[in-house]
Amino acid sequence: MFTIDELFMIQPKTHFKMPYIIAEAGVNHEGKMDLAKRLIDEAKEGGADAIKFQTYKAGTLASKDSPAYWDTTMEPTKSQYELFKKHDSFWKNEFEALKKYCDTVGIAFLSTPFDLESARFLNDLMDIFKISSSDITNKPVIKYICDFKKPIILSTGASSLAEIAEACQWIEEKKNPLSLLHCVLNYPTKDENARLGMIVALRQCFPTHVIGYSDHTLPNDMHILKIATLLGAEILEKHFTYDKTLTGNDHYHAMDKNDLKAFKQDLANILDYIGEFKIESIPEENPARLHARRSLVAAKDIGQGCTITAADLTFKRPAHGISPKFFDEVVGLKARHDIKEDTVLTWADFS
Repeated sequence: MFTIDELFMIQPKTHFKMPYIIAEAGVNHEGKMDLAKRLIDEAKEGGADAIKFQTYKAGTLASKDSPAYWDTTMEPTKSQYELFKKHDSFWKNEFEALKKYCDTVGIAFLSTPFDLESARFLNDLMDIFKISSSDITNKPVIKYICDFKKPIILSTGASSLAEIAEACQWIEEKKNPLSLLHCVLNYPTKDENARLGMIVALRQCFPTHVIGYSDHTLPNDMHILKIATLLGAEILEKHFTYDKTLTGNDHYHAMDKNDLKAFKQDLANILDYIGEFKIESIPEENPARLHARRSLVAAKDIGQGCTITAADLTFKRPAHGISPKFFDEVVGLKARHDIKEDTVLTWADFS
């Protein structure tokens, strides 16, 4: 498990590490406590570091004429208000219970607040605040959350560089540790629209903040998240469900516990293949260093006392004698004894 300090630490990279993984359950519990607990259990089983929910009331989040911005062939509800109203039954008591259950299971509890009231009671339940892409221009909410003096993870979906920089400024003025997550605010995001190069751009533009990725692509073999990690994402967030075949809400573009298990194993293998960011010979190469490199070798018979010339020398495998890098130093030395042609030369052959 990561500590908060480790999660928000900027340091020179000596190797790729396993990212901090947030299973975004959102409202995939559909207002049922047993399903919410099942999501917690399965996120833990899959290997997530944290599970995140969403806390809102439809009436404070969306006006009644707010249109859908998702794929209505997958989630047919065409009004944001109507969709949110279906899933806004969990409030303070329910989230307190889920926090306690997460503590029992051994996984970090998170929930994104979408109003000031939920931010207030969630502050007692979380060590970190997550702010949605949709609130990146919501200065009052951002500044209010900053006043809790806790680290913030901010998604940057559908934002310009200027908008991200402005939000960062509001947070930096309050001195909260900050992580920025690249995100494409499109459900589901086509692989070709993932725009993972923005992870690199965020690292370049905001070098003092930890950079991550919030994913809305279909899980498939989770290759998008693998690439995101190799581009420098240190926090990964992806929607999470107990059943990917369910229609509607966020089930259809979510990963499940099996996707997460396979992803972590595949990524662990990839990170092993990459290794540390340093140049060195590994022990498995020692036979090649000894037998495939060359030594200086007598190109012909050399008599005792003869001064060595360039014509007396050649270079052949194995590397059991003097390295060819000392060619110039050997020229001009005297043979201590008779040396037969094709002899691998050592310093003992010269005086």
